[in-house]
Amino acid sequence: MAPEVKLAIRLQELDDRIEELRREIVALPKHIAALEKTLESHVRKVEAERAALAANQRDRRQLELEVQSQQQKLERLKDQSREAKTNEQFWAFQHEIQYLEEQIRKLEDRILDLMAESEGLEQSLKKAEAELAQERRQVEQEKQRARERAQADQQLLEQLRKERQQTAAALPVQLFKAYERIRKLRKGVAVAEVVDGRCTACHLVLRLQFYQDLRRGDQVMFCESCGRILYYNPPESCEDLSAEGPPATSPVEAES
Repeated sequence: MAPEVKLAIRLQELDDRIEELRREIVALPKHIAALEKTLESHVRKVEAERAALAANQRDRRQLELEVQSQQQKLERLKDQSREAKTNEQFWAFQHEIQYLEEQIRKLEDRILDLMAESEGLEQSLKKAEAELAQERRQVEQEKQRARERAQADQQLLEQLRKERQQTAAALPVQLFKAYERIRKLRKGVAVAEVVDGRCTACHLVLRLQFYQDLRRGDQVMFCESCGRILYYNPPESCEDLSAEGPPATSPVEAES
């Protein structure tokens, strides 16, 4: 394989890895933001449960005060009923007393209902707070790992960029210009391997003579279809070599 082709292959490897690292570095803050957004939604859920429990306790206090007020009225009515002068006055007081007692029972029933609801709310809140505390720890650990990963990626990225500069400088100027031009046109892929007589990028079946010239590896060759720089890796064993036949013949070549 020609030395400049080896350099082009290495340059492509570096560019692929640099782009992979760049995407990862860009994605890490988004990943952290997604974690924080999920955590924030769970914080709001816990706050809503706290607010529900607080409202329950507030309603209970108000009802307890109302019961206390009604009981005071009831005691006054009972005292007044003892001083009634006529039966009509006495029964009038009794009706009011019965009405207040009924109202007090309703208030107390409602207080019991709220107390039962409060137990469920307290259990739910306790569970939600424990889960939130655990999630906070997990999020902080994940954020720390993401920050460490981003730092390591940035350091590696700087190293790879330096190596890219050195590799690019070692390439012949015209080949480097061709590499950059093809890379921009072909979505970042300027170099392609030939396997079984085909360009692995565009899948063109190479002409037999073109394929034979490429296998000699003594020159830089470009795909006749997609324009990428081509390279050929010879088989590693005699078995591989005997198993590899000539490239598949395209319909055009079969006719000729």
